[in-house]
Amino acid sequence: MSKELILVVDDEQNIIELSRLYLQNEGYDVAEATDGLAAIKQFEKLNPALLVLDLMLPELNGWEVCKRIRAKSEVPIIMLTARDDDVDKIVGLELGADDYMTKPYNPRELVARVKAVLRRTGATVSADEGSKPLTIGPLTIDVARHEARLAGKLLSLRTKEFDLLHTFVENEGLVLSRDQLLNQVWGFDFYGETRTVDVHVAHLRERLSGEPNLNIETVWGVGYKLRNEA
Repeated sequence: MSKELILVVDDEQNIIELSRLYLQNEGYDVAEATDGLAAIKQFEKLNPALLVLDLMLPELNGWEVCKRIRAKSEVPIIMLTARDDDVDKIVGLELGADDYMTKPYNPRELVARVKAVLRRTGATVSADEGSKPLTIGPLTIDVARHEARLAGKLLSLRTKEFDLLHTFVENEGLVLSRDQLLNQVWGFDFYGETRTVDVHVAHLRERLSGEPNLNIETVWGVGYKLRNEA
């Protein structure tokens, strides 16, 4: 079995080398890029299994790199931020990052996060194979095809929007807190600000707005639930 390739993007060479050492010790291949434009080129050339992506990069910042990659790929991304700032984390999550870490970090934790994200995304693919579509009123979720249709029309959804909608459909009528949604959809607990859930819910409501009997209801002080009133 070929080794999984991790692309580490950081303008600090010592961080790249330390990350490379620990990741290679765990059996991963490691490639590097030291600026945003190089990261895009390396990604297109190497097709890595996962990106470790710093936010503060020359040429092109990490947010823009994430945005461009997400326009063409769902490869897992772990973002790095030098500031313990919730805004950085929220923006990164909203752009499609799968996890985040604050610098400086323990390289052992990086390895653990890489393993967890790859395991989670790989398990999702395996679980999707052979699964049957779920239907609620005019909405159909086909997990195997990663498609959602409303009244037969294909919805244009980002990965996390699809995963969030799938979670609501699986728990139709049940109230899910923001923390529960973060844990189930993003795969980890994000303590503090949970605005990223609200933003993704708002996007889903726009997608479902053509069907008045199907909506994501806010339960004040608790969370959200999917209601089918047909």
